[in-house]
Amino acid sequence: MNGFVTKRLLARAVLLACGGAALAGGDWYKDCVDPCYPQRYEYMARKEVYGAFGAQVAHGHMLDQTVWGYHFDPGTDRLNQMGLDHLAYLARRLPQPDTLVFLQTAQDVTYDPAAPDKMAEARADLNAKRIAAIQRFLMAQTAGHGSDFQVVPIDPSDVTLPAVPVQAAITQLYTTRFRGGLPGLGVGGGGGSVSGGAGVR
Repeated sequence: MNGFVTKRLLARAVLLACGGAALAGGDWYKDCVDPCYPQRYEYMARKEVYGAFGAQVAHGHMLDQTVWGYHFDPGTDRLNQMGLDHLAYLARRLPQPDTLVFLQTAQDVTYDPAAPDKMAEARADLNAKRIAAIQRFLMAQTAGHGSDFQVVPIDPSDVTLPAVPVQAAITQLYTTRFRGGLPGLGVGGGGGSVSGGAGVR
């Protein structure tokens, strides 16, 4: 019991000494406690989350800024209505448009096995024409805004989803309720789905 009392008295003396040093304006207080708690650790936690999420955000924004091959009439540099709408959406982004726009490398060029080099030439030529078409429309769309757009060709992989499962997911969202599957907890079978929620009508 005496050891317990001694330790408590010693701890109290240390706290009083640190507190007295802090009140006196000394530098000993920072050696006893962390004066930046909890802000220091909250900042470190935010940096870890942002660092892991930042690459995904940047990649998603790049794909959102991309003009795809289906935005043009096949094999030409003529923007279709989808392309015009997408570029108008990019030009009206708030608080100001991102002037770096990406163009999917032309995939709708003909390949001749006897002359494979012609495919690369045709692709580069079509890319240049499509870049010019994009810049002409953006200049017309943003007339008076002073935006100077740069168009860079890229070659991303397919980011689309099959239409049938997407349609089923949207239909279930608006007509039934949110649903999710849990392995081993299926209803009426091995891996069925578990439904929950009050329902979205």
